[in-house]
Amino acid sequence: MASLREVSLYYNGKPQPATSSTTFQTIDPSTAQPIANVQSASENDINAAISSAHAAFPSWSSTPALARARILLRAVQLLRDRNDALAQQETLDTGKPFSETSTVDVVTGADVLEYFANLVASGGLNGETTPLREDAWVYTTKAPLGVCAGIGAWNYPIQIALWKSAPCLAAGNCMVYKPSEFTPLHAEALAAIYTEAGVPPGVFNVVQGAGEVGAYLTRHDDIAKVSFTGQVATGQKVAGSAVGGMKYVTMELGGKSPCVVLPDADVEAAVDGAMMANFFSTGQVCTNGTRVFVPRDMLPAFEKQLLEKMEFVRPGDLMDPATNFGPLVSKVHYDKVTSYIKHGIDVDKAKLIYGGLGQPQLPSSTSQELRQGYWVRPTIFTDCTDTMLITRDEIFGPVMTILPYTDVSEVISRANATPYGLAAGVFTKDLNLAHKVIAKLEAGITWVNTWGESPAEMSVGGWKKSGVGVENGRRGIEAWVRNKSTLVDTSGVVPTVFAKI
Repeated sequence: MASLREVSLYYNGKPQPATSSTTFQTIDPSTAQPIANVQSASENDINAAISSAHAAFPSWSSTPALARARILLRAVQLLRDRNDALAQQETLDTGKPFSETSTVDVVTGADVLEYFANLVASGGLNGETTPLREDAWVYTTKAPLGVCAGIGAWNYPIQIALWKSAPCLAAGNCMVYKPSEFTPLHAEALAAIYTEAGVPPGVFNVVQGAGEVGAYLTRHDDIAKVSFTGQVATGQKVAGSAVGGMKYVTMELGGKSPCVVLPDADVEAAVDGAMMANFFSTGQVCTNGTRVFVPRDMLPAFEKQLLEKMEFVRPGDLMDPATNFGPLVSKVHYDKVTSYIKHGIDVDKAKLIYGGLGQPQLPSSTSQELRQGYWVRPTIFTDCTDTMLITRDEIFGPVMTILPYTDVSEVISRANATPYGLAAGVFTKDLNLAHKVIAKLEAGITWVNTWGESPAEMSVGGWKKSGVGVENGRRGIEAWVRNKSTLVDTSGVVPTVFAKI
């Protein structure tokens, strides 16, 4: 076997060897074979990365917003020029088809970087002035926070790294970023692109490792803010540690989102939406609409159309443009998802109408090596109830549960009966009804007659246990600055209660 690529840390503007003797392997999910050895950061390494960021902060934070924007826009162009190479690396590391990574992952990350660069260049960080009286007014200013920690997720590695670093750097902060240990390859490539674009050494830094690295980074006294994307249980620990140190936090966590098909919906459009909400990216999307509520009298037509369209879910060679369904990201996650499918069959006794346990049908030309990957079958359970484990827990895989309902007030109540509140959507021809239902659904990201799109201009964030704060959109930059209010009085008279009577 050929020697594996070695991946190091990145701080002070260049790759840096870890001082620990610990490494871990990142695995190609389509073959279950290792593709790189990754050096894990020691506490001394993390301290060095944070020190590098602190040294860079005074200069970067005082660089005019327009000058910062010009540098970040050069990085945007480099990302777009290298889209396919970066997408191939994402496919290798995540197991997502190239047809997806080449059109979504890098593209949408670059869009967010461009959005925030242009936002700060056009005065997006300007404060407000409020007259109080003829000789007094209040003005506000916004200042960067300092050195921030970004902790990424494994499902959209480079996109999420850009969602965090773009507003962070645009606002004048510096970042120490830790990617997921399951998909670490993008981080060094992104750091090198920032450096090539002209981002000064220390402004964007990378430390690699598992949970202990993230935990140390989160509780470090010199970190001003923690931005985390991942599962709820981990997010609660990260937030607790960060808030205990009075740090700013942004948490983008998981969900069990309802996809509500209203009685007048076009069946084919609703089926297309439900498929996007469950099988895109092999179901490994935080906002997946895994609880599909369908009117009971529409159920036969909906299921018929859905089963007919399942032939268009195509697993196979991930670099084949026709492939649109890949393996799960890791063996650990494969075991988790398959255990839920088994539970749905054996314990919940849900009605299985498609998929189930076992490997999906791969093309006959598929190599034996590819057949060793973490492949699961796209799975559909129907006639489900709200009490089943598969309808309550976040599975984070290609498992759709269909729940029949009888009237709209009932479905709103049932849709909201979850501790999560990340996303929700409705399908209907009646836009007035759509707006009324959306207004009552307890979720921070909602769609009408579509599913999943999160453009740079759209602020996204969860309600309830699904998160704290928002990313992207105009509100997204506010999460990376602190506000100062100043009252100016030019009257020459200082108010006091200690005047002579």
